[in-house]
Amino acid sequence: MQNMTVEQLRATVGAGGVTGVTLKGQGGGFFVEIATRSGQDAVLVKARTTEPRRFGNPTSALIVLRGVGIDFIQIDATNWNPNQKDMSRSRQNCADAMREAHEAAAYNQWLAAEIQEAIDDPRPSIPHDEVMARMDARIARLVEGVGGTQELHHFLPSAR
Repeated sequence: MQNMTVEQLRATVGAGGVTGVTLKGQGGGFFVEIATRSGQDAVLVKARTTEPRRFGNPTSALIVLRGVGIDFIQIDATNWNPNQKDMSRSRQNCADAMREAHEAAAYNQWLAAEIQEAIDDPRPSIPHDEVMARMDARIARLVEGVGGTQELHHFLPSAR
């Protein structure tokens, strides 16, 4: 059996090379099998891989197939089992992914503003070595004030 992407299916339909389409149930999902005039059947695959395109909902498959010009299909539900539906793409998981994407976008926007503010700051830059020397002196003063390195042991790189 050959592989066919949506774009290849669209071109094959346009050229009159498709003789039939079957929406085949397998486990909790559906796959699209395409019969061609050449006699070599094909399965609809994802755009960038050879992995068969799986539809959790037959309506989604129908929308894709109508979009490429296929108006008549057969459905084979022999091996379909709705109890085996893949829940990894549930509404909650999609909502969580969307929330994470929004949080990441907000963080990126905040970070870009912070970076721009630092770039626009008119004060002269301070060399890294000088900043580190100042921080070492501050830490040393802090350690002396506390009475030793015991309490600040995990903050000091040299005490590790």
